[in-house]
Amino acid sequence: MLQPVLRRTWSIRAHTPILYEQCSHDRLSVLSALVVSPKRHHVALYFAFFPKENIRAHNIVEFLRQLRRQGLRRFILVLDHWSVHRARKLGDFFEQSPCSVRDVQWLPTYAPELNPVEQVWNNTKYHRLANYTPETLAALSEQVNDSLFAVRGNQHLLRSFFITAELPL
Repeated sequence: MLQPVLRRTWSIRAHTPILYEQCSHDRLSVLSALVVSPKRHHVALYFAFFPKENIRAHNIVEFLRQLRRQGLRRFILVLDHWSVHRARKLGDFFEQSPCSVRDVQWLPTYAPELNPVEQVWNNTKYHRLANYTPETLAALSEQVNDSLFAVRGNQHLLRSFFITAELPL
């Protein structure tokens, strides 16, 4: 959303810092996936933007198709229990494309700390974009894109997301 994620900041004594924000309810939805190669244990971050819309099952299906076009032929998919992940359209996709999705594993309900992708968003929202007040949805999209590209290029950081989630690579 265009409202900033407020974090602590510094200011001159007796001068309260002020963040001006747009009174807009525009949103930027982003799907992301962390992919670990089975041989090299290289971690890759993939993402797709969906401006001004909520994520629906058809968006996830298209995202998975994009992953397949990127060369991911067979993969194990780990999902949380978000209602969109449990949609019939997504289940139909899994049944119709057995060549790509080998297996679907479900994380426990209400356990975001076990999901390494949640760590990507914690890093983006609360570290890289903290106190950022975008004027437009395009500006927010550009900043999120820059942040995700910076994360994508940092293998040490990507691996730390799995360590935080206590998942072995």
